[in-house]
Amino acid sequence: MRIGIVCYPTYGGSGVLATELGKALADKGHMVHFITYQQPVRLNAFHANIYYHEVQVPTYPLFDFPPYESALSSTMVDVILNQQLDLLHVHYAIPHASTAYLAKQIVSKQGRTVPFITTLHGTDITLVGKDKTYAPVVTFSINESDAITAVSNNLREETYKSFQIEKDIEVIYNFVDTERFKRRDKELLHFRNAIAPNGEKILLHVSNFRKVKRVPDVVKIFQKVREKVPVKLLLVGDGPDRPAIEAMCRDMHLCGDIRFVGKQEQLEDVMSIADLFVLPSDYESFGLAALEAMAAEVPVISSNAGGLPEVNIHGKTGYLSPVGDVDSMAEHATRLLLDEELLATMRKGALEQAQRFHINNIIPQYEALYEEVMNRALESIDK
Repeated sequence: MRIGIVCYPTYGGSGVLATELGKALADKGHMVHFITYQQPVRLNAFHANIYYHEVQVPTYPLFDFPPYESALSSTMVDVILNQQLDLLHVHYAIPHASTAYLAKQIVSKQGRTVPFITTLHGTDITLVGKDKTYAPVVTFSINESDAITAVSNNLREETYKSFQIEKDIEVIYNFVDTERFKRRDKELLHFRNAIAPNGEKILLHVSNFRKVKRVPDVVKIFQKVREKVPVKLLLVGDGPDRPAIEAMCRDMHLCGDIRFVGKQEQLEDVMSIADLFVLPSDYESFGLAALEAMAAEVPVISSNAGGLPEVNIHGKTGYLSPVGDVDSMAEHATRLLLDEELLATMRKGALEQAQRFHINNIIPQYEALYEEVMNRALESIDK
């Protein structure tokens, strides 16, 4: 198949998932064309079956805001016609679903029928999409999609509650390459010793440092655990809340035990040296970073928000607590770090859960959906 993938090229979950999906499809022999405004961060190696098409957005004095959506639709049309795409798979509803609809209408005038699939990832539904500025377009473009998927049952239900969706939404979970994230702590002992030179335990948090991630809660949890367990905190990522978090750490006199390492492409190395992963978010449609931690045998301390209970199984892969319940999360973390036998059991449970979401179990679901959508499109032409 010749597949066009449209996504945000950033470190967020939707961009990561879309990029890893494209790479996996290319490995299986499909021709994959990424269409976005810059090269996706995880698209960092040459592959014979992967193509990248940059969206060029011209600037003119007339425009206060460059019309990215128009440029994106035009680029989609160009790639569809010149690369003979069979379908488009767009990730994150805003603005990718509406631009795909427009591109589909344009190429249909030239005798091409190209279906598009929209995958919903989270804040495109639960936050941004609910804004009255975008809601009508989001509703329309989702309903005009030839197929709709969501990354968790929770997100599927949230979409039905928030919008008048007239079509079925199929749940296809996020996935992880368990071989890539296989724990290699012995090989990375030098890295661990650099973070925790005296044998301290390591708490890990990975995010884009936005308000929804509740990074201040991570620091508060760490402070409480530190009172009972020798521990270090590793903060991976960057974003608008980072300066405030750094100031908070200074005010709490914790800087000596907290390391900010910014964005990291080799997350598998970071995961391999951690003892616990902390994710106290207000909302997670799925929790891809938590799943990647589990694949590295790292139990998860998280909130029970959104789709997290579908990933992090309380008492087996880690623990769930209500959003904002810092005391409960700290108690769970402390208990695990003080009980090596329990920690080992949780590590095993985390890996077993991650294997349920192995990339080889999920990719065939997308391939089957692609075939179904393409067959429906052909049937509509015959009629």
